[in-house]
Amino acid sequence: MSSLYTERLTQHLQRVEAALPTYLPKEGTLQDTVVRAMSYACEGGGKRLRPVLTLEFCHLCGKNPEIALPFAAAIEMIHSYSLVHDDMPCMDDSPLRRGKPSVHTAYGEAMALLAGDALLNRAFETVLDTRYLQDVPPEAALRAAWILAHRAGIGGMIGGQVIDLESEGKQIDADTLKTLQEGKTAALIQAACEMGCLVGGGSHEQVEAATQFGYYLGLAFQIIDDILDVTSTAEQLGKPVGGDADHDKNTYVSLLGLDKAHALAEDYTAKAIAALSVFDEQRADLTALAQTLLKRIF
Repeated sequence: MSSLYTERLTQHLQRVEAALPTYLPKEGTLQDTVVRAMSYACEGGGKRLRPVLTLEFCHLCGKNPEIALPFAAAIEMIHSYSLVHDDMPCMDDSPLRRGKPSVHTAYGEAMALLAGDALLNRAFETVLDTRYLQDVPPEAALRAAWILAHRAGIGGMIGGQVIDLESEGKQIDADTLKTLQEGKTAALIQAACEMGCLVGGGSHEQVEAATQFGYYLGLAFQIIDDILDVTSTAEQLGKPVGGDADHDKNTYVSLLGLDKAHALAEDYTAKAIAALSVFDEQRADLTALAQTLLKRIF
């Protein structure tokens, strides 16, 4: 990931990789199979974009990013659980994830379902465990936990997934597609940014800026993913390509075509970068990240 992240963001990535296993349950019980499946789901985590954003926004608000690690770990657990469930035969039926067999392929469907459920619960165990929150004001921790629940729930990621599933094989308009992706993809990225600001003691203006950045970056990220699904290879992405067409899914590419999808990704990236102006010269690392994500499709 060195080509994606600046030196400081790479340091955040290293913190996440080191800390995430410490928040997961340990083996040595009658539930070891699901414990191993949970760890497997979180291993080889690709970009770790969401937890890196949480740590960076905590840093931008003037606090040591280490205090945001429980929240960074929690959002990665939720993201990982969503991928476990997405890959299952009842959803996208994908045998590959992050360059290796998906969890249901490796552990079976029943254990994959339970591992996903367990990761969701573990995320909230983590952000509400007072042992991890000595340096975070209780009000900020509670607000961050609420945001995580809200953005991951029916008003966010789950809601977007529902629209996605019910739209397969149907024609939808641009507004419906945007609502779908605001939930399915942008919501968790927004949560990552918002939590970092809250834990870092950010001002109302800073939290609002983080929300806008996460929103537009999330929309751009999804368009980029849609484009890569038709222009890249499984080896490059670590997962099957062409799945959107195979499942007759609505995407920005299918709705707009490649050229207009490229242009919209550029527009959303520019809006994400503009939202960072409140952070002055400290915004350089996040600006570089947004630009590098966009360059993946050019």
